[in-house]
Amino acid sequence: MKSFVFLLFFLPLFGGVDLGVDVFVQEAHQKSLKGKRVGLVSNHTGVDKHMTPTFEVLKQEGVKIVALFSPEHGWSGSGYAFEKIEDGTIGKLKVYSLHGKTRRPTPDMLEGIDVLIYDIQDIGVRSYTYATTLFYVMEEAAKRKIPVMVLDRPNPINGLIIDGGMLEPKWRSFIGYVNVPYCHGMTIGELATFFNGEYRIGCDLKVIPMKGWKRTMTFKETGLTWVPTSPHIPEADTPLFYASTGILGELEMVNIGVGYTLPFKVIGAPWIDADLFAAKLNSQKLPGVHFFPFHYRPFYGSMKGIDCHGVLIRVTDMRRYQPLSVQYLLMGILKSLYPKETKGYLEKVNGSKKRLFCLANGNDEIYRIMLHEQYAAWKMIAYQKSEREQFKKTREKYLLY
Repeated sequence: MKSFVFLLFFLPLFGGVDLGVDVFVQEAHQKSLKGKRVGLVSNHTGVDKHMTPTFEVLKQEGVKIVALFSPEHGWSGSGYAFEKIEDGTIGKLKVYSLHGKTRRPTPDMLEGIDVLIYDIQDIGVRSYTYATTLFYVMEEAAKRKIPVMVLDRPNPINGLIIDGGMLEPKWRSFIGYVNVPYCHGMTIGELATFFNGEYRIGCDLKVIPMKGWKRTMTFKETGLTWVPTSPHIPEADTPLFYASTGILGELEMVNIGVGYTLPFKVIGAPWIDADLFAAKLNSQKLPGVHFFPFHYRPFYGSMKGIDCHGVLIRVTDMRRYQPLSVQYLLMGILKSLYPKETKGYLEKVNGSKKRLFCLANGNDEIYRIMLHEQYAAWKMIAYQKSEREQFKKTREKYLLY
């Protein structure tokens, strides 16, 4: 009896989420596609709640798929970051890579397609390129008056956290295409409607929303099975930590756990005193987080085989945790404790790493503050706060949940 009561207590908190692809079947949206030639933009993350690939689900419902399109990392998700992926085939179907010779579907690729369907799991962070692939698809589809249907999926971080700088026009790129905060708190379907409306794309867009998803939910609270979205996003909570250290990692001044068993969850370098670093970070009393001294040795990548000393990041209160605030605090305290190492590295860092850092941030102001300002952390955290508040108001009309 006690076990039964326990289960009843937890059922409302976990599970019960139907993905856009599930709702597509439940509401018989395939009827609207009868006689249509469909192009599917997806990858290994495109699955229903039972883990059946969306490609198979649509085929079972009688949808006539004539072409497949894959984003960065390829259809299987095994490609490395930045790796150019070649076109391929699945059975008799062509798989067009949108991260190879082109990042946009070309007129030849779209020839004969009546409708495009998009179903890929995003991670809720502006610099993750799956969303940009959708935006490019929408732009090209709008030019040719091809409708686009987005099968919605959860923002794995949750739908409430809004943190980080906006995207300044000069830094618009494939790793940041829409002017939203780095953590925007929107689902991929909401992002699509935001992009279509705010940028006046004119795409004939239809979003199939989820059922049962709430903005407070992390992915673990959905009851769904997490499919690693790319090689270094292995777990459902990794996106939160990607937003907490990933930008700093672009500089390769420190290691951020990529190449170790805890990607994005640790930060370290040979020249850091782990105990001092943790104590200084914790003294700032940033809400929702605690830093533990940590020592590790990366297996590959930045600082391969070198003993690194630093911190393990632990979330203590998900409702108060702000990932970009954590990231900028890490940057600021590094500079405060190790001004010689930090300034020396920033002054000589190669142009491509500096550019990636600024592209991910969406501005070059964070780099300037980190290089020149004495008390960098809180200045970086406060940067564009008013713009974030305005974004919260702007996004309201695009929210589906």
